[in-house]
Amino acid sequence: MLDLNFIRKNPEKVKAALEQLNTEAPIDEILELDKARRDTLKKVEALRAERNTCSKAIGALMREGKRAEAEAQKKRMSEIGDRISALNEQLHQIETDLNEKLLWVPNMPHPSVPVGPDEDHNVVVRTWYPRDETDVTQFDFQPKPHWELTEKLGIIDFERGIKMSGSRFYMFRGAGAALHRALVNWFLDVGVNDHGYTEIYPPFMVREKAMVGAAHLPKFRDNMYYDAEEDYWFIGTAEVPLTNMFADEILNEEDLPLKFVAHTPCFRREKFSAGRDVRGIKRVHQFEKVEMYQYTTPETSYTALEEIIQHAEELVQRLEIPYRVVEICTGDLGFAAAKKYDLEVWSPGSGEWIEISSCSNVTDFQARRVNARFRRKDGGKPEFVHTLNGSGLPPGRMMIAVLENYQQADGSIIVPPALRPYMGGKEVIEP
Repeated sequence: MLDLNFIRKNPEKVKAALEQLNTEAPIDEILELDKARRDTLKKVEALRAERNTCSKAIGALMREGKRAEAEAQKKRMSEIGDRISALNEQLHQIETDLNEKLLWVPNMPHPSVPVGPDEDHNVVVRTWYPRDETDVTQFDFQPKPHWELTEKLGIIDFERGIKMSGSRFYMFRGAGAALHRALVNWFLDVGVNDHGYTEIYPPFMVREKAMVGAAHLPKFRDNMYYDAEEDYWFIGTAEVPLTNMFADEILNEEDLPLKFVAHTPCFRREKFSAGRDVRGIKRVHQFEKVEMYQYTTPETSYTALEEIIQHAEELVQRLEIPYRVVEICTGDLGFAAAKKYDLEVWSPGSGEWIEISSCSNVTDFQARRVNARFRRKDGGKPEFVHTLNGSGLPPGRMMIAVLENYQQADGSIIVPPALRPYMGGKEVIEP
């Protein structure tokens, strides 16, 4: 959530940013409601002052024996009380409307973010190849896409997944399930042992307030699963519970940064990608992800963003898979991020770069929603923390990269050396 004072003082700056973000938000309505709120508050304060004056006058009149005048003042006080009650109801409605509209205003992009209307204007920052090559992995045969490889290997059962749950569902089996589990456990171990994150096992369902706090509601309501009877929202990422861990709390500066990693299932309706990537396991309704999350001070958050993307890169480097880092432009930035990098791996069978991680600095945007603050060592008023998130990594999409980059001419798959200890020493996946 943006600071209302910032919007009030910089309305044109906010509107210009919305144009760069290629989106809209009710800024004029917010300013009108803000003015109405402040005007109503002034009326309430004036009436309360008048009521206090009447109260003092009644006491003086009673002491002077002027009962009739005192009764008139009492009647006046009652009328003032009724007007204050009516204005308070009006004020409550204004504040409710104002807060609801503020939830639709996205975060402001950092000045360093490339300006552009859509993903075609994203900027490739760097590309990495495992063997100092100048191009992506080369094969002396025509590489196959993962859905063909896994069908012949018998490690993903698309037919039975669809039979049980419908389109965009699948079922891992045998070495496919083992590879998926190996990736999860390895991601977690590297995150905890090498990168200094604390592992969290959070709830997978949360109340609506938690979704609002993470800035997933109300903007993305149509893309999430909901249990109306219990008011449970199924998370689309561990970012949601991790954002809400310190809601309404004040942290100590010396405890920052706080770094967490969490493995959770993720549920998304993929309503906005109908007709896209219908083959394979790239876009599905249920998947899993290992999420990296940090709480920092404002002055260190952009350094932390570079650290998070480096941690994601290191995982892919250890798997020896080509990747590139893309800096996201304003028109593709999304709702909550002030600056974002995407990490994309090369998928030779599919012939495309696949996004496997989005690493974002959300600044104080989520912290304002959940009221997560910290206090400096030297005291002073509490300040909002900055929060950052990044995939580290999604095992399903990484399976695509592993399967397609490590495939052999006979259809078998070499298990990357980093994963072999997590697969009982298995070196090759064969039918």
